[in-house]
Amino acid sequence: MEFEKVSSYIQEVLKTQLSPLLQYHSYDHTMLVLKSAVEIASIELIHNKEDLIILKTAVLFHDCGFLKTYEKNTEEEACIVARKNLLNFNYSTNQIEIICNLIMKTKVPQSPSTLLEKILCDADMYYLGDDDYENISDGLFLELNSYGKNIGVKDWLEIQINFIASHHYWTNSCILNLEAKKQENLFRLKSVFSTLKQ
Repeated sequence: MEFEKVSSYIQEVLKTQLSPLLQYHSYDHTMLVLKSAVEIASIELIHNKEDLIILKTAVLFHDCGFLKTYEKNTEEEACIVARKNLLNFNYSTNQIEIICNLIMKTKVPQSPSTLLEKILCDADMYYLGDDDYENISDGLFLELNSYGKNIGVKDWLEIQINFIASHHYWTNSCILNLEAKKQENLFRLKSVFSTLKQ
């Protein structure tokens, strides 16, 4: 697996070809998920080099479906891009299928079973339990409206409240380190929503 080469390749594609309307599903989001995945993997004691490369490769490709489509099936499109490119960087067909399985597990509602799948899903939703939640959430709000969703502030708050209330982290480390902050973010959203309803 030529990870450094494929990493440089797909990063350049994401930087130059993703729509500027993608204010959430952007190159920066992918890099943030990569940083979070590496951090979680370290805490979860993933030291096997092949597993780490597979995880990091899945992160880099997990949102590249947005190069092709916005509405639906972005994970499937990401797998098409991964399958098309990874053979050129000496990934085996088995490794590519594991990577695609990881990518597919990020589809909401998430349903990971292996530890690598759980790490990727938690890294993708890391921001829900982070201090920067509000800024990142605002980016998703702007992105959705840029794509014609016409969501008002009050409706957006309700969507976010329902989403966070139904979400749970999968890895022990994220449950321990992010859940409390996520609940704080949820409480703040409910407070704002309550004020708007009055």
